[in-house]
Formats: sequence, C-alpha cells, structure tokens
Amino acid sequence: MNDQPSNYIAWLAKARNDLLTIENNVVASRVPWDTVCFHAQQAAEKTLKAFLIFNGRAAARTHDLVVLLSACAEIDPKLGGLERECQELNSYGVSARYPDDLFEPGEKEGSAMVAATHRLRTEILSRLPAEASQA
Repeated sequence: MNDQPSNYIAWLAKARNDLLTIENNVVASRVPWDTVCFHAQQAAEKTLKAFLIFNGRAAARTHDLVVLLSACAEIDPKLGGLERECQELNSYGVSARYPDDLFEPGEKEGSAMVAATHRLRTEILSRLPAEASQA
C-alpha cells in the first residue's frame, strides 16, 4: 500500500466508486440493502484513510472506523463529533458481507448508513483541498 500524501486522491476516488455502487443499487428494482450498507462503510473507511494520508499519517490496515476516526481526531479534534456515525457504520464492514440469521438490513438501515457516510464525507472533504471533492 502506497501512502504517499498525493495518494489521498486515489483513496477518495475509490470511496467515490463505493458511493456510485450505492447510487446504482438504490435505484434497482430489488435493492440489496446489505450491499448498500457495506459500501457505505467502505466509502467512510476510504475517506478517513484519505484524510490520514493527506496529513502524512499511515492508513492503518483496519476496517474499524472508530480507530480510524480517533487517528483523524488527533489531527483535527472536531472530527471526534463523527463518532456516532462511525460506530453505526462499523458493523457493516464485515458482517454485511455474510449471512446472519439475526439481522438483515432493510431500507431504513440502508438509508441511515448512506446518510451517515455523506455526513462523514462532507466533514472530511471540508478539511481537504478543493480538488478532493472532485475525486
């Protein structure tokens, strides 16, 4: 994994692809809400990693958004206000990829996770150069 500061744009582009996957899925005749939730978590993860890389930090090899957010909050303490979003999205990083007899997300959960990702992404992008919002 190349964590050069200029590589943050590549991470944001990958996050944007996750958002595109979400956009394509939510207009389908049958929406795979587990997939929507997974890609919402992935978009948030890649966005947090982009922020770390932009600020000269390594992108930890973890899917734990709370851990990533904690590292981001060391750079900008105001980002700590996104902890709720990260906690909510965290469970979809791994569990949404596998069958679970106890819980299968529906439209309500999927929409909430997409909204959480957009809130997180808006906050992170506001702290990056303007060209970052194009990625």
